[in-house]
Amino acid sequence: MAESTLYQSHPSMFRNNPIGFILSIVLIAAFGLGLLILLIWWLKVLGTTLIVTDERVTLRKGILSKHTNEVNHTDVRNVQVSQGLFQRMFRVGTIGISSAGQAGIEIEVAGLPEPQIIKDIIGQHRRQNG
Repeated sequence: MAESTLYQSHPSMFRNNPIGFILSIVLIAAFGLGLLILLIWWLKVLGTTLIVTDERVTLRKGILSKHTNEVNHTDVRNVQVSQGLFQRMFRVGTIGISSAGQAGIEIEVAGLPEPQIIKDIIGQHRRQNG
């Protein structure tokens, strides 16, 4: 049976850091520096993708060079979600996933939309596959 994608997203720019986003816009008018900040930030966001399938979680980073990290649902030991005040208001957060084979967090991504949904999807498939 083919693996199906259940969730795929890039981190959010504005919703994850609205104050930083607004300050960057202000800096465009002031010095043009804000445009450079937004461009670098946008490229970093564009190059980061979290994919949750019915079998695994995959984090892909990079535009020119690529780094991929995968954790099978059967190996997931812990899923952490953390959200600050603004993140809770804008429904984004940081998700951390650790596996049985590693001591620390193996996959961590900040600014993902609906982090609780990601955690629930992983939890559901951990039980089904485990």
